[in-house]
Amino acid sequence: MSDKMVILTIDGKEVSVPEGSGLLDAAKGAGADIPTLCYLEGLVPSASCGLCVVEIEGGKSLSRACVTKAIPGMKVRTTSPRVMAARRTALELLLANHPSDCLSCTRNGSCELQTMAERMGIRERRFPRTKKPMGMDVSTEGIVRDNDKCILCGRCVSVCAEVQGVSAIQFAGRGIRTRVAAFMDRGLASSSCVQCGQCSVVCPTGAITEKDETRAVWRALQSPAKTVLVQTAPAIRASLGEALGMAPGSLVTGKMVAALRKLGFNRVFDTQFTADLTIMEEGSELISRLTKGGTLPMITSCSPGWVNFIEGFYPTLLPHLSSCKSPQQMFGALAKSFYAERATIDPGSLSVVSIMPCTAKKRETQRPEMRSAWEWWKGKGHQGSSYYDVDFALTTRELARMIREAGIDLASLPEEEFDDPLGRSTGAATIFGATGGVMEAALRTVYEIVEGKTLAELEFKPLRGLHGIKEATVVLGGKEIRVAAAHSLSNARVLLDEIAAGSSPYTFIEIMSCPGGCVGGGGQPYLPTDAKRKLRTGAIYTEDRRIPIRKSHENPAITAIYKEFLGEPLGHLSHELLHTEYKERTF
Repeated sequence: MSDKMVILTIDGKEVSVPEGSGLLDAAKGAGADIPTLCYLEGLVPSASCGLCVVEIEGGKSLSRACVTKAIPGMKVRTTSPRVMAARRTALELLLANHPSDCLSCTRNGSCELQTMAERMGIRERRFPRTKKPMGMDVSTEGIVRDNDKCILCGRCVSVCAEVQGVSAIQFAGRGIRTRVAAFMDRGLASSSCVQCGQCSVVCPTGAITEKDETRAVWRALQSPAKTVLVQTAPAIRASLGEALGMAPGSLVTGKMVAALRKLGFNRVFDTQFTADLTIMEEGSELISRLTKGGTLPMITSCSPGWVNFIEGFYPTLLPHLSSCKSPQQMFGALAKSFYAERATIDPGSLSVVSIMPCTAKKRETQRPEMRSAWEWWKGKGHQGSSYYDVDFALTTRELARMIREAGIDLASLPEEEFDDPLGRSTGAATIFGATGGVMEAALRTVYEIVEGKTLAELEFKPLRGLHGIKEATVVLGGKEIRVAAAHSLSNARVLLDEIAAGSSPYTFIEIMSCPGGCVGGGGQPYLPTDAKRKLRTGAIYTEDRRIPIRKSHENPAITAIYKEFLGEPLGHLSHELLHTEYKERTF
C-alpha cells in the first residue's frame, strides 16, 4: 500500500485513505458498512454477489465496491435508493434458488445469507426457482457439499486454488447450469481434495460443511455398553470459546474440560499428552536420521491434510516424511492398548472421540492402517471384530453445537483439570496449535538431548508469526543446521519443489496444511481472519508460558509411559503403535 493519501467523499463525508485502497475499506472510514457475500480478506475479489454496489457520481452504472479503487475527488453514495434497490434485487435472486430449510440447516444462526436477508428486511420470495435441485456430495469422510445451498460466491474455489494450491473444485457449466464441482462431477473423493476444510470455513452458507458426527457421539455417550473417552487438540482451547460467542482468543481450557464432563464423557484426556509423545518419537527419529544417514530434510507428519497432499501431489518425496502418526492417532492407539489394559476395560467397548480443529482428521481416523491397538491385542491372543484406534473426530464447531444442545453455559463453568494418566502435558505440546509450534517444541527437546545442556532461550521467535515460510538455525552436535516451518499448502509447494530440485537448504521442516496452523484449521469457527488467527495464537503462547513444564522430555507422565509400557523411543512397541507408513494416493 502506498504512503500517498487519496481524499474522496463518501456519503457526504470527506475521508482520506492510502492510495490503492478499495472502496470497501474507504467506506469504513466514513462509518459505512457495505454488505458483501463473496468478498473475503486475503483472496482475490470476484465481485460475484452484487451486494456491494455503490453509486459513483458521474458513473452510468453502479460499481462494485470490492473491486473499485478509491480515486482522488471521487464522490460515492452507499445507500442511495438506486443502490438499495439493486442490492435487494441481487439478494432476492440468490434466495430464489436457495432451499428453505434454515431451521434444520447446520448453518442456522451462522449463515451469512440468512443474516443478510434479515439485514435487508426481506420477508418474502418474489422470484421463482430457476435451477433444478442438485444432489449432495457425501463421498468423503470429512466434508459434505450441497450445491443447492451454493450461491456461487467463489470463496471455496479461491481458497482451494490461491491458499492451498490444490484446485480440487472449480466453476463448471454456464448460465443457470453454473455450479461448483470437482473434475467431471465425480465427487470430492475422486478429486485431488485433501479434506483440509478451508472451503467449509469460508463458505457463507451451508453449501460446504463438515460431515456431522454429533448424533453418533450422542448415541455412544448414552449407551451403557460404552466407555467413552475424549481427547482435545491444543488449538481447541483457544477457539471453542469463540465458537460459543466469547471473544476471539479466549482461553477456555479448564471450562472446556468441565463442559466435556457435563456432556457425559467418562474420561477427559488431552491430545497434548501425545503431542509430547510425538516430540519424543519424532525428535528421536530426526536424531537417528542425522547420525545414521537417513533421508533429509525430515518433514513433520502431524497434519493429515498435509499428509494427504504429499501422498497425492509429491509421492516421490514420501521418504522425507516422518513415520510418526499424528498425536490424535497416537492417543487412540494408546487409549485402546495401554489405558484399556491398565483400566481392565475391553478395548472393543471403548469409544475414543477426538475434538479437532480439522476436517481432515475425520479421514485420518478411517485410514485402514489406523487399527494398531486391535493388531496389538490380536498379537496377545485376543479375539473380536476389528476396530479403529479413534472412533470419531469432531470439529470445534461440532463440539460447540453439542454444548449448545445440552444447554451448557461455557463461560459460567468452573475450571477443571484433565484426567490422568493421558491428560498431563507441557507447554511444548500446547504450541502445536500454532504454525511453527511443532518445530519449536521439537527443537526444545532435540537440542537438549543432543547437546546435553539446557537451552538458553526456549522461545524460537523466528518460527512464530503468520509469514508463509519461516526459518531458523540451531546448533546440533556442533553443527549449525537450518530448519523451516510453512503453513498453507501453497507454501508447502515451495519447500517441496526445492527438495525435488535438490536445492533445499533445510534439515528439518514443519508443514501445517491450514493458514496459521491448527488455530486456522478447517473445523474452526467460521470466517477466520489474520486478526483472529493472531488472537488464537496469542492464547496458545500464553498457555505455554503458564505451564510449569515447557519441554516434552521433562513430562513425568511421558517418562512413566516409556518405563511402564513403551520401553524407549523408536523401540519395537513404539513402532507398532505410534508409527505408520504413508503411501501414494491416486485420484
